Amino acid sequence: MSLLLLYLSLLFSLITTIISFHHRRRHAISGPPTYPIIGCLISFYKNRRRLLDWYTALLSQSPTNTIVITRLGARRTIVTANPSNVEYILKTNFPNYPKGKPFTDILGDFLGYGIFNVDGDAWRAQRKLVSHEFTARSLKEFFITTLEEEVEKELVPMMESLAETEKVVDLQELLRRLTFNMVCRVSLGVERCCLDPKEPEQPLSKAFDAASTICARRGAAPLVVVWKVKRLLGVGSEKELKEAVGEVHKEVSEMIAIKKEVMGNNNGDDQDLLSRLIAAGYEEVEIRDIVISLIMAGRDTTSAAMTWLFWLLSCHRGMESAVVEEATRTATRMEGLEDMKLLKACLCESMRLYPPVVWDSKHAVVDDLLPDNTPVRAGDRVTYFPYGMGRMEGLWGKDWFEFRPERWFVDNEENSCELKRVCPYKYPIFQAGPRVCLGKEMAFVQMTYVVASILRRFEIRPVSQKRPVYVPLLTAHMAGGLNVVVKRRCQSKTETR
Repeated sequence: MSLLLLYLSLLFSLITTIISFHHRRRHAISGPPTYPIIGCLISFYKNRRRLLDWYTALLSQSPTNTIVITRLGARRTIVTANPSNVEYILKTNFPNYPKGKPFTDILGDFLGYGIFNVDGDAWRAQRKLVSHEFTARSLKEFFITTLEEEVEKELVPMMESLAETEKVVDLQELLRRLTFNMVCRVSLGVERCCLDPKEPEQPLSKAFDAASTICARRGAAPLVVVWKVKRLLGVGSEKELKEAVGEVHKEVSEMIAIKKEVMGNNNGDDQDLLSRLIAAGYEEVEIRDIVISLIMAGRDTTSAAMTWLFWLLSCHRGMESAVVEEATRTATRMEGLEDMKLLKACLCESMRLYPPVVWDSKHAVVDDLLPDNTPVRAGDRVTYFPYGMGRMEGLWGKDWFEFRPERWFVDNEENSCELKRVCPYKYPIFQAGPRVCLGKEMAFVQMTYVVASILRRFEIRPVSQKRPVYVPLLTAHMAGGLNVVVKRRCQSKTETR
């Protein structure tokens, strides 16, 4: 059975590759060197360990900032860094570009029918529910109270202890644990782990890491049929994925059961999202899948963004000093966050260079033509590429490679302190259109408050002078973490309020 499946898959790929090759010749489509039968498989294999930079180089050489990737054993893929195309995909012709079955197959074992892995009516129903809850004032107040408690009672004492001993700590792991606790408290109403990276990681967090890593490898596999055969046989990484997903489901289902019991006894605090979902009458499996999607979205994205910002600021001491000055002259609590415009500009600039989500793919329902005249066929994978978009000279200028937060401010003397309104299709870090990230506002509040709280009190100094390696998985992270030494900031410089 598995051999027959492999044969049919290769035969189908062979036919589509031949068709694509002749189509490319007729339409002069940009992309890597492509040959009959194998497509660009040779180039893809050679560049498999540097796909991000390879795609970026190809996109920058394309007149339309769009390329077509056709290779044996994989679906025809259109990759774009063109804002007009991004707007068309995410908004103008949104119905023609759902996640699609190929995408949901990759993440289905892990995310099930959660909001990030469904289309159509299921997506609309979940979106409506979650959108209502995210805009509720009570949830926002609960989020802010939780954030203040986590930072002031957990993070700051931990940083004080690290400054006292000057021991090396992985800042990325510390921030991951902080954001994991935040999303668990807000989504589930529970605390899951100790912030100290030296303490063992909780089973739920470890299982999340394993499941997301293996699912990301599915998406990057040169031949899709390989992981499907491994799943069919229950071997290798697919066996590990099944075990990790089983652990995630077990942990989350136990939390749901406990929450239901507490709510049944009228002893619970119903401010968290899980309580709201249960009260809304959703089935347990639906609740489980929604919660898993929300944990995945909120756990690693903001921690990755903050990690890269701390590293960038350590390389630009003048900008770090300016951010510290801004943080110390504003209020120490939430009221002062809106005044921290330089810090927000730094966060935006950091995410331009190192986006938490590298790319996002949709799958065309019917044949179409993108605004730059790139033809799309039904079933094509259509990918917009934030990492590459942040590196296009046509979008950000010749200095795109520089960390320059100043580019986010209005370019005139009258409004030089005002932040620009950048087109979300030029900077789709939080997606855009109907599927725009519901947690965008909360993410900026969390990142601003955490970074300001740390910089106001502490100096963060990386141990290594080497440039960190950017690793793209479901959410991107820094390979090997960010090992730093924490030092107390001189009080005479910080006590200006």
